[in-house]
Amino acid sequence: MASRSTRSRRPPPAGQPEPQSRAKWTSSLTKILAELMVDQVHKKNKQNHSFSKKAWKYICDDFYMKTGLKWDKEQLKNRYAVLRKQYLIVKSLLDQSDFKWDEPTGVIIANDEAWDNYIKEHPDAESVRSTGCPIYKQLCTIFSEPGVNGVYNGLAEQDEGTPNNPWSEHFTTFKESSSDSEEDFSMAVEPDKLQSTTSSRDGCRKRGRKGIDDNIANAILEMAAASKLRAAAIQKCNERFSISDCVKALDAMQSVDPQVYFTALDLFNNRNARETFLSLRVEKRLTWLHSKLSVLSSS
Repeated sequence: MASRSTRSRRPPPAGQPEPQSRAKWTSSLTKILAELMVDQVHKKNKQNHSFSKKAWKYICDDFYMKTGLKWDKEQLKNRYAVLRKQYLIVKSLLDQSDFKWDEPTGVIIANDEAWDNYIKEHPDAESVRSTGCPIYKQLCTIFSEPGVNGVYNGLAEQDEGTPNNPWSEHFTTFKESSSDSEEDFSMAVEPDKLQSTTSSRDGCRKRGRKGIDDNIANAILEMAAASKLRAAAIQKCNERFSISDCVKALDAMQSVDPQVYFTALDLFNNRNARETFLSLRVEKRLTWLHSKLSVLSSS
């Protein structure tokens, strides 16, 4: 009986890297992919809710150029499907009035009660409760319907021209109560005394309003000063173990695998990780990064 022949896998052509069998995604790699997709959307290479073959070729080639990872189209399309699901989760979440998306941090802001109640009905939202969605703006461009790109619901910002003034409610109450009291007072006084009384009352109102304005101005100045001091303290603390210093040290290391490199970039978002990395002896840093990668892969 003739033995079954086995099909051997052909090695890749010389000079071409072999595709990795399993894609291990980090937030940095995901952001790179999202930005490449946004670029293809702007170039009109996405129609009928999907990218063209030409667009996927550009995305695959540019992803390899930016990361050094030779992942095929199916691996990137699988991540595309994951991002679409994440977009739908976050969009549905931000349709609720209790939730806001903070663009600088990517955090979704809401109180614990709102989170708990929503997650009871939508368990998938648990995944973005702690991590947020830093690339939600890009996801809106990629997945939103034509004609609504660039409109992001749930932004934790005020509309232009309507600053969030904590004193506005006080002003409204003050004006309404003043109007009511004026009407009652006018009916109570005699006509020949009305003019002098009104002038006196207007003077009191101006002095009272000026006092409130001064208090508001002083409060704003104090808040601005406190904010500057806090920002200076944070900057001084971060400068000691900065991300740029970590990246310089990482670039100076030899034989760093691309997967380890991009995992390190994610770790550097954590100040404790940056401090540990820079405090280690140079020859120990790569071993420490490998240990972190194994922990993240197993989680």
